[in-house]
Amino acid sequence: MGRIDKAIELLKASWGVLRNDKELLVLPAISGFCALLVIASFGYPVVQMTLAANENVVGEELSFPPSAMILAGLGYLLITFIGMFFNSALIHAANDRMEGRDPTIGTALAGAWQRVGRIFVWALVASTVSLAIRQLQERLGILGRILAFLAGTAWAVVTFLVLPVTIIEDRGPIESVQRSASLLKRSWGEGLAGHVGLGIINVLVFVFLAMIVVLAALASPALLYGVVPLAILSFVISIIVMSALSVVFQTALYRHASGLAVQGFDNRLMAHAFTHGKNYSPPRPSRPSDLRHHAQAPSVAPVNSATPPPPPASFEGPQDWSQLPDEWTK
Repeated sequence: MGRIDKAIELLKASWGVLRNDKELLVLPAISGFCALLVIASFGYPVVQMTLAANENVVGEELSFPPSAMILAGLGYLLITFIGMFFNSALIHAANDRMEGRDPTIGTALAGAWQRVGRIFVWALVASTVSLAIRQLQERLGILGRILAFLAGTAWAVVTFLVLPVTIIEDRGPIESVQRSASLLKRSWGEGLAGHVGLGIINVLVFVFLAMIVVLAALASPALLYGVVPLAILSFVISIIVMSALSVVFQTALYRHASGLAVQGFDNRLMAHAFTHGKNYSPPRPSRPSDLRHHAQAPSVAPVNSATPPPPPASFEGPQDWSQLPDEWTK
């Protein structure tokens, strides 16, 4: 099964979980709207401060005054927190659905609010790391870009399951990072292929809509007045839906790696979507409260085991132990 095929299958399975609670799509929509308000609220004064500080500068790069940089950093932190808070609410709802409960917008927001302190601390950590990687990229030229790419990729992978761990297991930032890394190590292989594939599908949707706009412009420029707004609206809806599906998939990956039941994702799909490495060992519940969800597979002895079978309780032949096979006497 190729990466795109996996992504499509995971997309269907994630939608199968979400379609019972379509009202939860309001959460990423609210998140995006709040983020736009923060950008407008913080962006305008930052621009004004920067322009005022560079009023008499000609032919040189713009310099950002400390006050503008602090305000921009606060705005970035707030945007990060908003996104994480509403994603956490959706994670709580998706986990409820996979547990067999019936989530609502109210229960989702209440679940995220219970962890609001931990979410804010994690937003502070994540935004600080992101800004540090950005500074590394800008200050070291081409080497900085390479290092920033490697560091950003490693950070994104290691912290991929931090929010599900924070919301479902109620862990702090350091514990959540360690737990996320441990879970991903257990189910490493194609574990993140679904997430990457969902992003690829979103890009394909954008390309498709862009082609429609171009074709409309070539056919008749007057069509752009109707096509462009529809294309923008379609892309916004696509982002909202794909964002929600990505969070549902993230929750499913967490539950699968933790050894919990993943209602709505059949075993065949999970087996194809998450290819374990050769050092993989079956996950075990991290907490006693998870034991009721953990279905242990029956123990099956390997066919080609290097360990010999134990000697029978009785056998025919000489009773001199020196004549027994060497492996029985070890």
